Amino acid sequence: MPKQLININNELVPDDIAVFTANHRALRYGDGLFESMRMMNGELKFADLHADRIQRGMKALKIEAPTKIDAAFLQQKAEELSRVNKTGAHARFRLSVYRDADGLYAPNSNKMGYILENAKLHSGRYEWNDKGLLIDVFTEVRKSAGTLSNYKTANSLVYVLAGIYKNEQRLDEALLLNQDGFLCEAISSNVFVVYKNQIFTPALSEGCIAGVMRHVVIGLAKKAGMQVIEAQINPAVLEAAEEIFLTNASKGILWVMGYKLKRYFNKNATFLFEELNKL
Repeated sequence: MPKQLININNELVPDDIAVFTANHRALRYGDGLFESMRMMNGELKFADLHADRIQRGMKALKIEAPTKIDAAFLQQKAEELSRVNKTGAHARFRLSVYRDADGLYAPNSNKMGYILENAKLHSGRYEWNDKGLLIDVFTEVRKSAGTLSNYKTANSLVYVLAGIYKNEQRLDEALLLNQDGFLCEAISSNVFVVYKNQIFTPALSEGCIAGVMRHVVIGLAKKAGMQVIEAQINPAVLEAAEEIFLTNASKGILWVMGYKLKRYFNKNATFLFEELNKL
């Protein structure tokens, strides 16, 4: 089987080579961020939103790009990698951006480096999860809300520990709390809670990732006349909610079936899922 290639700073190399040296800043300090994206029918979906978040994240981390990381750049690089890896028109991508510099905590440069990798997908549509997810709340470690909390940085230990908890409890997903004990997000998704026929999602000030799909779904819901409230959400509402659904750029919308002994409907999630696929 031919080896997959990855793009490291515009150079295509096999994905099984050693990428980092021991003093690499991404390894030593988590000095970087990443973006997960999906190509459907040859088009990188919501490339402008992904590019905007990458640019804002790099500005927050003071990483300087030699070229503009815009939607056209992302689409071009995604097409090139799909072509050489023969992944076709449907694929998942991860762009990792890091500070390509020497130094200890204080770097000697703010120059950007990047890695783009992809994996083949078999559908040009978001796929509905017929079996709803089983979830619980991870309480051992909380996520701090702050300047960097809305970006996908390379500092991901809270998500790793939540993932271990999810596996230990045989769950499909786990929800994270912020430092004040309010709902933040899921391990790899934003969270929406339907309560008394209103759709709630944690505000960005609560520390959640400023998800691309979160943005898209909020727009779809408002266009349909649904009330969406970005707020501080007490996890106790999970026991009384009518629905819970999760969103991310790779999978679209995922409905949640149960939390502890509570079981949910999926009326709003189903409608929004159908509207998403119309895009």
